[in-house]
Amino acid sequence: ELEKADRSVLDLDALAAEEEEARGDLVREAGTLSNLRAAAAERLESEVTGLLDELGMEGGRFRVVLDTLPDAGGNGAERVEFQVTLNPGFDPGPLARVASGGELSRVMLALKTVLAEVDGVPSLVFDEIDSGVGGRVAHRVAERLAMVARNHQVFAITHLPQIASQATVHLRVEKIQVDGMASATVRKLEGDARVKELARMLGGDPDRESSRRHAAELLSE
Repeated sequence: ELEKADRSVLDLDALAAEEEEARGDLVREAGTLSNLRAAAAERLESEVTGLLDELGMEGGRFRVVLDTLPDAGGNGAERVEFQVTLNPGFDPGPLARVASGGELSRVMLALKTVLAEVDGVPSLVFDEIDSGVGGRVAHRVAERLAMVARNHQVFAITHLPQIASQATVHLRVEKIQVDGMASATVRKLEGDARVKELARMLGGDPDRESSRRHAAELLSE
């Protein structure tokens, strides 16, 4: 019995030593990760902030906050939070709380543009991304969406012809009534139907030659 007790004490000592060694490894690896995160955060802040102006959010600023945790864990030694300010003179706040639906979509588009080649998310949905934008900004949003679509499957819900024209596939969502009940249906547009729908979005008569010609030009850009 004494021999068993001695072995148990030795086993506990060995386990304690292994635990201490593993904890030291964790702290070292977490420190390395923290350094990499800090460097990446600085680059990400700069590049995303640079895109906010282009996407119609002049004076906006993107910030990556690294909050140190009491103990390092499997995800490192800090909690990462994305913050943004879209109005000059205001302090940044959590992205989900500060940005409206359309603004959030455009901030996410800026993020995905910067991270396009390393982001492993296969499909992205951008809703209301055209909210509050038009003209030159709409064209820039469309160009960025097309760029992100090179590495991802992108769904963009839009009312702007500048954005819709950049898509390779067009789906029209229509409200219908079935047995007196409102419902929605999705129809894929192909061939001439794409030109006609884009002409309608441009505000012209979809059956007029000038409207259809303008729509066809947008689709060919």
